[in-house]
Amino acid sequence: MDVKSFLSDRINAVGASQTMAITSKAKAMKREGQDVVSFGAGEPDFDTPDFIKKAAKDALDKGLTKYAPVAGTPDLRQAICDKLKKDNDLDYAPENIVVSCGAKHSLYNTVNVLCQEGDEVIVPAPYWVTYPELAKLASATPTFIHTTEETGFKITPGMLEGAVSDRTKALLLNSPSNPTGSVYTKEELQAIAQVALKHSFFIISDEIYEKLIYDGMEHYSIASSGPEIKKLTVTVNGFSKCFAMTGWRLGYLAAEKEIVSAVSRLQSHSTSGPVTFAMHAAIAALKSDGSDVREMRAEFEKRRDFMVERLNSIKGITCDKPGGAFYCFPNISALGLDSMTIASRLLDEKMVAVIPGKAFGADENIRLSYACSMENIEKGLDRIEQFAGAL
Repeated sequence: MDVKSFLSDRINAVGASQTMAITSKAKAMKREGQDVVSFGAGEPDFDTPDFIKKAAKDALDKGLTKYAPVAGTPDLRQAICDKLKKDNDLDYAPENIVVSCGAKHSLYNTVNVLCQEGDEVIVPAPYWVTYPELAKLASATPTFIHTTEETGFKITPGMLEGAVSDRTKALLLNSPSNPTGSVYTKEELQAIAQVALKHSFFIISDEIYEKLIYDGMEHYSIASSGPEIKKLTVTVNGFSKCFAMTGWRLGYLAAEKEIVSAVSRLQSHSTSGPVTFAMHAAIAALKSDGSDVREMRAEFEKRRDFMVERLNSIKGITCDKPGGAFYCFPNISALGLDSMTIASRLLDEKMVAVIPGKAFGADENIRLSYACSMENIEKGLDRIEQFAGAL
């Protein structure tokens, strides 16, 4: 019996994550004792700060191990509201918040309650590998706006207008961006908001990297552009990147009550509420003075500067300086090979793991994460230079 033929069309349309595939292969090679340098996964190499771990331990000691409310504990939802007001100039009440098992889970919930068959979701490319698949899982169709280095890997209002149809339901927006590190300015986001208002489609704003911005730039939440666009915006964030809490699996969204109610209903029949004691740790993270985040950001900025300079010194590779997140997205087209071949050969021949740009809708690029030690960055870039020089 061919079991695959019994799977749903919806799941058969979804591809596997290239990011996870490359990272898994690199980890397997490391377990075999090979000296692999991985620029693959988007995960801080820093440990979760001790005060956050202590808050979780305290919660365990108090017996806070029972089921939590579906949308998250009231205390955490209030702490998120306080954070959104202080950091993002957004006024929300706890009933406007849903806490989920990671920002990816929040995005999944959002797309599924907003979209259905026949709808279109606009996805700027290069994109995080999961965005198009989220649309497919909701039986919607992803439509792409292709950007380039010349536009700073950002869409313009004119480009957005050209992608809108009478079936457009939402725009998936990510600033700072994975994989490019591009950061939208306040003025650019306000202009995008005007297009959304004109055509009445939702903006799903993924702001997971908001604290990892460099060169004195500031993060701006598009929902703060005004009350009307706020009604059409679902702001998604979490704890994984800025607080080095990837394994804690906590994210959240802020939106209008009708959307929150729908997400809560969906979540009640899937995961139910997030991990109870982890949410107590999240409260500690939100109420901290931010010093750990600032130290981590400063280190990432140093690594970024080093990586960009080295990449641009390698013949056949060019790399713009990213404004945020912890990725470089160099152009490798002058090497004469596509991104899948580059990634495969780098791993097999030089034991360096990078993510092919094709996975992000940009086959002329590869993605390198600098969320790893400077020692590994130097070693890996030396190997990439040797590889490029031999072509």
